[in-house]
Amino acid sequence: MRYKHLFGPVGSRRLGISLGIDPVPHKTCTLNCVYCECGKTTNLTLERKEYIPTDEILNELNEYLETSPDLDYITFSGSGEPTLHSRIGEIIDFLKRNYPQYKIAVLTNGTLFYNKKLRDEIKNADLIIPSLDAASDELFRKINRPQRELDINKIMDGLIEFRKEFSGKMWLEIFIVPGLNDTDDQLQLLKRAIKKIKPGRIQLNILDRPGTEDWVIQAKKEALEKIALFLDAEIIAEFKQRKKIRSFSRDIEENIISTLRRRPCTARDLSEMLGIHLNEINKYLRVLIKNGKINCKEEERGMFFKTKLK
Repeated sequence: MRYKHLFGPVGSRRLGISLGIDPVPHKTCTLNCVYCECGKTTNLTLERKEYIPTDEILNELNEYLETSPDLDYITFSGSGEPTLHSRIGEIIDFLKRNYPQYKIAVLTNGTLFYNKKLRDEIKNADLIIPSLDAASDELFRKINRPQRELDINKIMDGLIEFRKEFSGKMWLEIFIVPGLNDTDDQLQLLKRAIKKIKPGRIQLNILDRPGTEDWVIQAKKEALEKIALFLDAEIIAEFKQRKKIRSFSRDIEENIISTLRRRPCTARDLSEMLGIHLNEINKYLRVLIKNGKINCKEEERGMFFKTKLK
């Protein structure tokens, strides 16, 4: 079976071996972040609806999980904002009811947490990882370029309320954009916000793949370590492959394309994510380039591959 709405399992820097659920169309999001590795947002919206039929997602989950694969998490993430799917709560409840052996994570920008209905829908997940890159509205608009009705104070209030209501784990991710949110003033504002939100962990992220805007650069290690000390945060480490990953499709080519649809990757990224030897990955990449299905671009961290397919 070719999966349209599942991807991986991939090796996550935080979650170990994670099967991804992509419940909204490519780049349907509430934000248009300057650093997003998935590219520019094409549908900037606050509208929650059933973007992808829930039954399609549930059928794919049943198909994949019937063999009881070895997973650390099933994760809502992908190339858009997963909480925009109006039936995300039903999918979480389905997994908890039918596959209770798996932990569920939601990677989200947290912009819709002011919505009590949404907060109730995702409360049965095991782990929620929202992001907060700025605690001032001016900087929020520079870094995250939100849908115009969003307000950073409303967003932070939603995060505070969710933390009070949620009994699972909540980690807060902060993406450091050098020259913007790494100044003393902005870090002080973030620290005050963190104190109110009370996440279980604070995690710093940095540019690892090409972002939406070319001017966004990777934070230096020394600067990042100082920020981590100031915010009592951890730096998200590179994922090291811990166990053999069974690809979710027998077709390696489709597996590679499915991964590249969501974000650019190096050959080594693909090797670690998909559990396939680097030499084997390179063979398939050469064929895919020759057939015009993917292209590549040299970046600071190496050669990145990206699909031409939509």
